[in-house]
Amino acid sequence: MKFLWLIALACIAWRLIKGRWPWQSMGYGIGQTKPGPSFAEIHANTQARALLGVAEGAGRREILDAHRRVVAQVHPDRGGSNEKVHEANAARDLLLSRLNDA
Repeated sequence: MKFLWLIALACIAWRLIKGRWPWQSMGYGIGQTKPGPSFAEIHANTQARALLGVAEGAGRREILDAHRRVVAQVHPDRGGSNEKVHEANAARDLLLSRLNDA
């Protein structure tokens, strides 16, 4: 019985010192093996794919080819704007970083 009290006190002390419960500091929820992406991450990924016109399972080469096509269309020398080029670059960078994480 003393052991359970010690565990409870240790958890409370951890909460006071760290500001989180010990199981929250592990980064995983109860019954969850890996934290999933947030809604904002999913939305950004979907927007980037739509901007470049690539499918969910697109590889590195497909992303780079789509980026080249989009930049050729929206480049300032062809009547586009710098903002559109920056958006295409950001979409490319986001999708390529997701490939590296996988």
